[in-house]
Amino acid sequence: SMVANRAWEGMTGFVIVCVPLYIFMGVMLERSGIASDLYAMMHKWAGGIRGALAAGTILVCMILAAMVGLSGASTVAMGLVALPEMLKRGYSKDIALGSVLAGGALGILIPPSATMVIYAMIGQQSVGRLYAGGILPGIILGCLLIIYVLVRCYFQKEQGPPVPIEERASWGQKLVALRAVILPVLLIFAVLGSVFLGIATPTESAAVGALGTIICAAVYRKLTWENVKEACYRTLQVSAMAMWIYLGSMAFTTIYYAIGAPKLVQEILADIPGGRWAIMIGIQVIWIILGCLLDPWGIIMITGPIFIPLVKHLGFDLVWFGILFIVNMEMAYLTPPFGMNLFYLKGVAPKDITMGDIIHSIWPFVCCQLLCLILCLAFPVLVQWLPGILFK
Repeated sequence: SMVANRAWEGMTGFVIVCVPLYIFMGVMLERSGIASDLYAMMHKWAGGIRGALAAGTILVCMILAAMVGLSGASTVAMGLVALPEMLKRGYSKDIALGSVLAGGALGILIPPSATMVIYAMIGQQSVGRLYAGGILPGIILGCLLIIYVLVRCYFQKEQGPPVPIEERASWGQKLVALRAVILPVLLIFAVLGSVFLGIATPTESAAVGALGTIICAAVYRKLTWENVKEACYRTLQVSAMAMWIYLGSMAFTTIYYAIGAPKLVQEILADIPGGRWAIMIGIQVIWIILGCLLDPWGIIMITGPIFIPLVKHLGFDLVWFGILFIVNMEMAYLTPPFGMNLFYLKGVAPKDITMGDIIHSIWPFVCCQLLCLILCLAFPVLVQWLPGILFK
């Protein structure tokens, strides 16, 4: 009876509607052609800067992340559009593959984010505050990745050669290419602006975004019955998986609380040397290890009921803790053996790209992600500043 009651309670929640809507947005954007136009625009603006195509790939991923709440959409889109172009122009596999993988992972950190919605439901937190908290860390991580690419290509010229002089665009062509950002900017404003301006709830804004992606597909003449049908099927498949994970987590949480486990865990961890910060660092290490073995949704479903009451008892801000989780999961999307972006990219990469090549490329980018996690851990204001302004 407990499982049935919790299932009804969870599946009829208004916030959970965000998840299939974000999945639908991601699938439709994959097919709309927006990613291709954005990358073409970045290519024209790259000019003679070494590594600019890889840096532009990460920047396009940041823009796509602000339109969809998933990592896979950006990874697949850039794997199809940007990766062959970079390899053709002499970029090393490490830079080309790593920029697509790490840029794609930004989809869960830069809002809107389906993973933030899942954390908000489990931690009973405001989705809007989590969205606001993820903006600055997302920009910081994106900048760290771009800086790494540009610096490495500056000192190792063979890693990312500049666009040949004869292929560089004129200023007129560059300005015309900027038309590619009009629809993405409008869609970003519709989704995030409606939340931060108080016009819509996060769930309602997800519906606005889903409608926006349909309009984008129509503008790009990709709104076909086949594309809509495929988007609906894929949305159903991924949503069903997410709902079963969520249902299992709710049943686990109920039993976990009923037997008094949170109090027991708090008593055990209270004696750990180093106090509450040692516990917080320990949680991050546990998440890094689990990130190699499980998907992010499964990790928060399993560990959320254990860690969230403990963190609240220790006096930490749960919005900040949620963003730490999201930044940590950036690494989970890249670290083997379970890093999902590795498999997303392998599925669309040229046939001569091996899984060994993909895994070899990730480690400098994982270090950038780890640096961002350390910055957010050491300076909570990076997360708390914007929610404090927008949600007084």
